[in-house]
Amino acid sequence: MDTFTLQQTNYNFPGQNAMYSGKVRDIYGIGDNLLIMIATDRISAFDVVLPKTIPYKGQVLNQLSALFLDETSHIVPNWLMAVPDPNVSVGLRAEPVKVELVIRGYLVGHAWREYKEGNRVICGIEIPEGLSEYDKFPEPIITPTTKALSGHDADISETEIITQRLCTTDEFRQLKSYMRDLFAHGQKKADENGLILADTKYEFGNLNGKLILIDEVHTPDSSRYFYKNSYEKYMSHENKEEAKRPKQLSKEFVREWLMERGFSGQQGETLPKLDDDFVQAVSGRYIELYEKVSGKKFKKDPAENINQRIENNINNYLENTKS
Repeated sequence: MDTFTLQQTNYNFPGQNAMYSGKVRDIYGIGDNLLIMIATDRISAFDVVLPKTIPYKGQVLNQLSALFLDETSHIVPNWLMAVPDPNVSVGLRAEPVKVELVIRGYLVGHAWREYKEGNRVICGIEIPEGLSEYDKFPEPIITPTTKALSGHDADISETEIITQRLCTTDEFRQLKSYMRDLFAHGQKKADENGLILADTKYEFGNLNGKLILIDEVHTPDSSRYFYKNSYEKYMSHENKEEAKRPKQLSKEFVREWLMERGFSGQQGETLPKLDDDFVQAVSGRYIELYEKVSGKKFKKDPAENINQRIENNINNYLENTKS
């Protein structure tokens, strides 16, 4: 097994004035307006960081997100300025909008779990009766969540967002427009490569009075992909109980693996042991998705001294961009 992974960073860059370690990313603030975002190989599920790292996961996420940020910059301005290392993105520091925004084209994942429990209103949106798992919505629905500093994010409606002053009415209207256009672009890109983009999460920030796209976009950590032929075969099967479920290229199969072993992030549950075979399978899924979505061959950058490599590349970038 490849043991060279990036679990944690602890750097001290010139001009550094902030450092935040999220579930899977380490973020460094430089000066007044620069952010360095390092994609580690940590993996989370149900808002819990799992104890094993996934080889090349950070590189996949960072490079795929950079690709899509570049491709969607005509739809909405974004934070990205440079990618000085396979695991690193550098960009503009914005004030984050205090909600995460999920757009769903299909009844799967969290939405399906809520629906199966009998809930017919999700984030203030009424879901019709008679739907089954994997059914496509007539139009994509937007299901925001709160941004929890720790623990679980919680569903929140548009009305609650406005009432709690997390966004103004005009800001939320603009965010919804951006989301629908971004999602349409992502779905088209996926379709061209034999995939279905079922749902995804976006995060936005406010920079000098304007909304910009921040964080990652259309990666397997923030999105759910199906193989189109696998999905169509499942949906056309007369007996869904006997049919093979659509093949996913997303983090949902990690959640399903954990749930099969009695863990869904609830208090008192014991996290199952992640064996090496499963870790390698997850790594393979991430690389597969990169190649399938991007149409490019994934190049594994040397990881033996990954912490030093990243530090050197960031320092060189900062030195070369001094005014």
